[in-house]
Amino acid sequence: MPYATINGAEIYYETHGAGIPIVFIHPPLLTSANFRYQQVQLSAEYQVITFDIRGHGRSRPSDAPITYELIAEDIRQLLHHLKIERAFVAGYSTGGSIAMEAMLAYPGLFIGGILISAMSEASDFVLKNRIRIAIGLSGWKPTARLLRLGISWGNSDNASTFRNLSEDSKSGNKRNIHQLYRYSLTYNCTGRLSEINAPVLLLFGEKDWGFKRYRKILQQNLRHSQLVLLKAVKHQLPTKAADEINEAMRQWMVQAVGKSQAGQPDAERDNYVPEAFIIAPEAPGEHSQYPE
Repeated sequence: MPYATINGAEIYYETHGAGIPIVFIHPPLLTSANFRYQQVQLSAEYQVITFDIRGHGRSRPSDAPITYELIAEDIRQLLHHLKIERAFVAGYSTGGSIAMEAMLAYPGLFIGGILISAMSEASDFVLKNRIRIAIGLSGWKPTARLLRLGISWGNSDNASTFRNLSEDSKSGNKRNIHQLYRYSLTYNCTGRLSEINAPVLLLFGEKDWGFKRYRKILQQNLRHSQLVLLKAVKHQLPTKAADEINEAMRQWMVQAVGKSQAGQPDAERDNYVPEAFIIAPEAPGEHSQYPE
């Protein structure tokens, strides 16, 4: 199994394919297994890098308290370990918050960012309450198991995906998962979003009603963003709209790399106008089965 000592922690990671690198970041409790469709479908053209956040999945528990800044530094050191100078960074849900922190902390490291059902803050009552419930459930073993099964089920498009997600997350460290949930409750980088100069792709589900607020915050504050709105789906895009977001990522990354290589002037980038698309996926479960 591919492990590396990264920033004082034993981190489990996988790389698939060759080409321009993309590193994916999962949210609390889940693991890199959440990006299995991305590994399989994008690795023919890109180097897909996934890892388990310290204390999650197959990564070893962390003695240091988990923060987004710590994970961003882990990503920097993992890319250095892999001898990668620049990459795209993609984060799902609160993994998107970590992606933003990484782009803010190490702007020269990233060609661009892909934010999937992401937010720069948790500021509405419903989301804050959901995180508080997760904090409470993650702190006690019997309820932590229920939380793990519930989140795995919520992110599953079929029984195979559920089995893989729940099994892979079983070995996570309860204390570290609890810490990451706690940190996500108070993290806020909205006021710094204008500092991100790299292009950003925003991927959201049309029916993700609770995140409409956060979608607008990102659109209004990121200088160079493009929105792809997935029709008739909710929050769990990596598994439930995999074919559609993978194709959207392919098209956008070709465009982003072309502009980067062309050395587009700052003034032209500053005039970049976000575009919105509606992409209609097939009925749930009609894309390829979760790869074993």
